[in-house]
Amino acid sequence: MARSGSGSDTVIIKKYANRRLYNTESSSYITLDHLAQMTRDGRDFKVLDARTEEDITHNVLTQIIMDEEGRGQTMLPVSFLRQLIALYGDSMQSMVPQYLEASMEAFKRNQTQFRTAMQGAFSGGPFAEIAKRNMEMFEAAAGAFQKAAHPAPGAKSEGEGAAAGGADELAQLKSQLAGLQEKLDKLAK
Repeated sequence: MARSGSGSDTVIIKKYANRRLYNTESSSYITLDHLAQMTRDGRDFKVLDARTEEDITHNVLTQIIMDEEGRGQTMLPVSFLRQLIALYGDSMQSMVPQYLEASMEAFKRNQTQFRTAMQGAFSGGPFAEIAKRNMEMFEAAAGAFQKAAHPAPGAKSEGEGAAAGGADELAQLKSQLAGLQEKLDKLAK
């Protein structure tokens, strides 16, 4: 197994002139898709040009992003790409990598916190009740629209019965919404 000289768990990948990638840890040829999966799995790797031993990790990671974007999995908005390109050669260019790294780390922390909160929201606690009531309100609203669109046989004309029933349901929904707002206000304090 070839590792970096520092003894870390960095996997060395060699890229040959024929564009093939060789994983020195598993002694096998791999693809960019394998490197993308290693990245998602949190595996650290370093890609070296097999002939010159030059570190080309940056180029390979950029190629993975281009491939993902080309498959229709766009994550980088055009406006962001334009702004990024405009920063090349700018006096602030040297600050951009550190800023983007810090931003991504903050996003990752927030993403983890959000996932944890969402899992807790639907498995118990104060948010579970809110989610339950939101679903009830949604179902009630959907039911009201279905009733208005398909009146029961022998029902009053559209203008008569639907207006009275709709007003009652609207008042009920407003009441439920006010109750939810009160609970949210209490949770916020």
